[in-house]
Amino acid sequence: MMLDTSGHPSNREQDENRARNDSPSKQACPVNSHNEWDPLEEVIVGRLEGATIPSNHPTVTSNIPGLAAKKVHALVAGMRFPKIMSEPAQRELDGFIKILESFGIKVRRPDAIDWKRRFGTPNWRARGFINACPRDSMLVIGDEIIETPMAWPTRYFETHSYRALLKEYFRAGARWTSAPKPELRKELFDDAYRIPKEGDPIGYVLTEWEPVFDAADFMRCGRDLFVQKSNVTNAMGIEWLRRHLSDRGYRIHEIESRCRMPMHIDTTFVPLAPGKVLVNPEYLDISRLPPILKDWAILVAPEPNPIEDRLLKITSMCGKWLSMNVLTIDEKRVVVERHHTSMIKALEKWGFEPVPCDFLHYGAFGGAFHCATLDIRRRGSLESYF
Repeated sequence: MMLDTSGHPSNREQDENRARNDSPSKQACPVNSHNEWDPLEEVIVGRLEGATIPSNHPTVTSNIPGLAAKKVHALVAGMRFPKIMSEPAQRELDGFIKILESFGIKVRRPDAIDWKRRFGTPNWRARGFINACPRDSMLVIGDEIIETPMAWPTRYFETHSYRALLKEYFRAGARWTSAPKPELRKELFDDAYRIPKEGDPIGYVLTEWEPVFDAADFMRCGRDLFVQKSNVTNAMGIEWLRRHLSDRGYRIHEIESRCRMPMHIDTTFVPLAPGKVLVNPEYLDISRLPPILKDWAILVAPEPNPIEDRLLKITSMCGKWLSMNVLTIDEKRVVVERHHTSMIKALEKWGFEPVPCDFLHYGAFGGAFHCATLDIRRRGSLESYF
């Protein structure tokens, strides 16, 4: 049973229990999303309640700037996020939800969870983290929702906070798949891994011992998906998804990232509309993009506006290129952080309509607009854009 933070059944779980024996919906499946730009109609937005600083683990400390300094993180891991961080982030999240609803978008939320509780397997124990970023733990491909095999032990049961929604979508006709749950034993992690220095070859904290991946390392363009290897996504994970989708005619293309701490493609390579992709000039060699993109407009992201606030700089879990972490409402309108005026001007120059929104404090909890959401329904059909 899903419990709220007081230990009682959540409202959504109670509603679900009352509807358990109802006949399946006769309406069209509510899950339908094939790309990053079709008109958005329904979306899951994450929560901050119950958030806990993630457990001290190599996959965490090798990925996060700022607070990720090992000595500091070891002292605070497992504690609640302080109100000085959570309260402004919550105000920004509430404002973002109001913007989405003002466009007529249906906003769904996971259940609130106490992430401070310990859990584990025969191989390890950890505390939880947060359900602020549904983009990481679930991948929507058409009418299918795939729970991903995440590499952070602290996020092992994160999708349980979405289970009431997942069951609702399943009853309404959606396909619901879970990739193989990883063991996360020590063999998956490279003990000798160190963050590469400037100019060193890119390495990863993960081995190829078992398949793991975060959904946020993938971008969808109809029948073509783009992915990067990272410190949470290995080659076995990419191959698992390739085989899973291949009989339906999907193709997966790998993007070579030069980021020294790669984690999630949505600050590196962001399709905005058919034939238009936003790219990070620091992380990508544009001449080495997949040949399939030769006819697309490559929009080079401007240098992000610097963050001067000291607290934001030391607590963010994300790098400076979070300016690229935008959410497309449709082929024209794009939600973008208000602080990043250089990105706003660039989007206007490229023919888009930026929708400014305050969201800088959300970076302490793992991301920005793309991270904080999961597209459930976009009005459109499966197409090939290449």
